[in-house]
Amino acid sequence: MGNRTAVVKTLTVKLSDAEIERNAKKLHVRDLRDASHPALHFRFAKNRSRGSWYLLSKRSWHRIGGFPDLSTKQVVAALPTVRLRVAAEEGSTVSKWVMTGELIEWYAERMARDRNLSGKRKKTGASMIKCHLMPRLGDLPLTGIDKAALDSQLMWPLQESISIDYVRSVFQLLALAFRQAFKLGLISSNPMASIKFNDFSKAKVGIKPSRLRGVQLQGLLVQLAGVMVTAPLDAMLALMMLCHGTRIGETRQARWSHICLAEGEWFIPAEHTKTGVEHHLPLTDQTRALLILYRETQTARSYDGQYLFPARNGKALSEGQASAVFTRLGQGAWTSHDLRKLARTGWADIGIDHLIGELLINHAMGHNVKVYIQSDVMSRKRDALTRWHHMLDSRGFKGIHGQTGVRFGDSGNALEATRGMGCKATQESTIGEDLKHAERAGAWL
Repeated sequence: MGNRTAVVKTLTVKLSDAEIERNAKKLHVRDLRDASHPALHFRFAKNRSRGSWYLLSKRSWHRIGGFPDLSTKQVVAALPTVRLRVAAEEGSTVSKWVMTGELIEWYAERMARDRNLSGKRKKTGASMIKCHLMPRLGDLPLTGIDKAALDSQLMWPLQESISIDYVRSVFQLLALAFRQAFKLGLISSNPMASIKFNDFSKAKVGIKPSRLRGVQLQGLLVQLAGVMVTAPLDAMLALMMLCHGTRIGETRQARWSHICLAEGEWFIPAEHTKTGVEHHLPLTDQTRALLILYRETQTARSYDGQYLFPARNGKALSEGQASAVFTRLGQGAWTSHDLRKLARTGWADIGIDHLIGELLINHAMGHNVKVYIQSDVMSRKRDALTRWHHMLDSRGFKGIHGQTGVRFGDSGNALEATRGMGCKATQESTIGEDLKHAERAGAWL
């Protein structure tokens, strides 16, 4: 007898993952057809542990996706949507994800591993996902994402219990997750592409006014003068923010190696800033004096480490510990951010140029602006802070830093900073060592 060619067969079965595995051993079977959904076909690949899903429509084969990336259950669940998309000529490919929660979990892991995101942003995003997105949308099929579903399951319930600002942030995070997944080809279409926040709410995301006003400066400085005696770290954290308009995260992580009295500058590295750009702030005579007195206080308390605001574990204050400082100081009446707002408003009140104020506050600036302000910006920032600190002196700041000129303790000798020396980050305790020899006119703190 001559060789007989094996007949390639299409079997009609009740499709399931187990049924696919059973028929994978039958080499003469090429296709499986679902008994309940005759247009749904499965075709084995050369490696018979894998294969492809197809929808047969008007004699055309439309590939849905691969197996085992897409299980039978996932494909059957997505089949109604696939039919509609094929009819509308929008394609037939289906994501390996079926539920919205799968996409959200993927994005949560991606955020956690993104080294370009700050720790605070990662923590905030993880909280939004855990507390709001997963509980409300985790079990919603991806094919069910539309305005009506988002309104009833997420947006409207959220606005009942949390601020509209936060609701908007949650929405933006969800939209970003879908946009990234679509950009990487992990989903075939982005159902959120045409959905906007104002589809759900017309409420304005407002700018909260500062709870500290200029008329309160004198009382605030009197309070901080008293705290400087009993809890110098608390007072100093608040004063550095008030004097420079810095963020709490930028301030709490400050190191003595970032402070250079010789050049009169406070350097904030890019990894500590919200904008991801290093920040340089001038130190006035007042803040230089304040820093010397504060370091003396640390030395008297047997601390000679590298941080301005150390925690008990030897590291910088954590975000929670720094927030607790302002819970103690503000007693619910104001927060750390109100100090930043107070500084920014104060600069405007005394006529500081708007652009210089934005540079001091370290807001993100466009490329053209950065090019424009390259020249002479540090001297203009120094002039602005000098005017601001003189105004603070008139409200009581002078009584805290001791005097306008920089002097060291009770020695009676002026501490003259030697130009061109110091400011090296390699010696974290340089300030402490120089303070021990300050009467010999140490170079920098």
